[in-house]
Amino acid sequence: MTIRLDYFKHADPLPLQALTAISGYLRETDLDPQLLSLMELRASQLNGCAYCIDMHSKDLLALDVSLPRIHLLTAWREANVYSPAERAALAWTEAVTRLPDGETLQRCYVELSEHFSSRAITQLTFAVIVINSWNRLSVAFGREPGQYRPGDLDGAMKRALERFADLRLGN
Repeated sequence: MTIRLDYFKHADPLPLQALTAISGYLRETDLDPQLLSLMELRASQLNGCAYCIDMHSKDLLALDVSLPRIHLLTAWREANVYSPAERAALAWTEAVTRLPDGETLQRCYVELSEHFSSRAITQLTFAVIVINSWNRLSVAFGREPGQYRPGDLDGAMKRALERFADLRLGN
């Protein structure tokens, strides 16, 4: 793929900082980092985002996730390497990414609520929303995979989160 536009170079910084701040916030919650990365990888697979697939596969490896759990993610329903809570979160990821009929969403929500608190469900949903946003930017503008290394974005997420915390506090 050829890069069409370097959105980090040409976009107004505020929307990118907002997305980065949400990503940073999610890293600071009680959500399991492996679950969060599995969800990000699954949404990226659904959206065909090569850059994010590369990124989240590397993040999972850095978290010492076994190769079968990474490689079998596209067939998670048939693989026995995911817990019931992970399966519920992956179903929710797919439902929020694809936005199927209300009946499907309701079924996924009920299953999710058996494993997660309302606060965690909200956080999981924001995780799906933000990765879908990053996927759309990266696919639309042709972001090249291969350069990302785990931890590359930690500083940017921390700075963006601090900036938004300062705005919330009126600083």
